[in-house]
Amino acid sequence: MTADILRAALERMTVVKGDITSLDVDALVNAANDRLLPGGGVCGAIHAAAGTGLAAECARIGPCDTGDAKLTGGHMLKARFVIHAVGPVWHGGHMGEIGHLASCYRRALELARDSGAKSVAFPAISTGIYGFPTDQAASISVRTVADFLSHHDPHGVVLQVIFCCFGPDSVRLHADALSKLRGS
Repeated sequence: MTADILRAALERMTVVKGDITSLDVDALVNAANDRLLPGGGVCGAIHAAAGTGLAAECARIGPCDTGDAKLTGGHMLKARFVIHAVGPVWHGGHMGEIGHLASCYRRALELARDSGAKSVAFPAISTGIYGFPTDQAASISVRTVADFLSHHDPHGVVLQVIFCCFGPDSVRLHADALSKLRGS
């Protein structure tokens, strides 16, 4: 990968603090459970904001393997699509968690690209009740997205990727990971 391609990919990535359900993007990524059921945290917030149609659609397409993702409509959200990415539960890092986390980010981006989504927002997948260490998750997510945009979407079908973090620590860790890749 050339430095110019990587630089272009990194310019398409931003970090914000806020409520992912309020973002005006083409696709929101849901930190989903493997049965695609409404849950707590980000998953619960997305399902609540999208309305009951989302849960009904998820029931028709579920379940989903860890490290994979599935696409639904956005229902009552501003987003046209919800991409349900199933991240791993943290077991100390010895059960493939790192690979599964990277995989769910890649699969979500493949679905976004293939659906024609120009903008996609990610939460910090697996860092809530799944217990993935936030610093490691931030680094993995930022590197995986940069790699995907550089290698699998170099011409920019997905024009903008937002890491929408709920808390200030997550914002800082994602911003730091992005700065490191930018070399600043």
